Amino acid sequence: MPWQTLLNRRDRLPAYPDLGEGFVTLLQQLGNVTPFELAVVGGRMMATPGLAFLVGYQAALRMLWPSAPPSLGALCATEQRSLRVASMQTRLRDLRLSGQKDFVTAGDAADWLLVAARCEQPGENPRLSLAVVYPDEPGVRVEKLPAIPLMPDISHGRLFLDNALCELLAGDGWDAYVKPFRTLEDIYVLSAMTAWLYGVGQDSDWPQSLQLRLLALLAGCAEVSRQAPGNQAGHVLLGGLFAQFEGLKAEVNKALVEGPPEWAAMWQRDQAVMDLAAGARVKRLAKALAAY
Repeated sequence: MPWQTLLNRRDRLPAYPDLGEGFVTLLQQLGNVTPFELAVVGGRMMATPGLAFLVGYQAALRMLWPSAPPSLGALCATEQRSLRVASMQTRLRDLRLSGQKDFVTAGDAADWLLVAARCEQPGENPRLSLAVVYPDEPGVRVEKLPAIPLMPDISHGRLFLDNALCELLAGDGWDAYVKPFRTLEDIYVLSAMTAWLYGVGQDSDWPQSLQLRLLALLAGCAEVSRQAPGNQAGHVLLGGLFAQFEGLKAEVNKALVEGPPEWAAMWQRDQAVMDLAAGARVKRLAKALAAY
């Protein structure tokens, strides 16, 4: 990444009420960028931590599906708050999808949806495919869910599929998409949220040493983003980045309290999003460390 792009960036986009419109506006401003540049420069430009999270999530989706359209998308995998393949009820038959996904990030605003669906024949072990559907197509309905206290500016939706025509992505749905997305989301959300904090630090004149350490964390994110998501060494490095992020929390919170109250209020409200997948990260790190 050309780091001067981040160091010289001082503009910030307003919070668009329409998440899809806001994301397309960001893409138009950034031009042709890599997913890492999208996460970092885009995260720095966001008005809230929630919007920075969304940019990181979109960057991760583009690593998962490099030919994704230049618009807001979503991965639809969980059912009853679980990713267990054997428990999924959404089914793929003859390029038709039927089923339900219960918690889709920005699903009601998405222009395209990646859907994990069971595809095995009777008597076979459970197996997933990943398919693409579009919200305005017959048999596809997204219901907007009530806002939650964490990142209330990022909506969530419930997806209903009734014999909806779809396009299939190549590869196994679990091994090529759903499983690696957990790692990709961690990398790119951490990058976007760190960049958002760095931008707040620039605007609020935080201590230079803190700003430099946030930059160093982003440099580490750049290296981990170059590792394959299944790489055990990459998982160890990613564990180190989260440890580094955790080690900066007290100083970041102190700097926020001493600055404009609106930034502190936003971070106080939304920072817990970084802990949502902590349990899975601990298990993944332990497995990676055991390999060495």
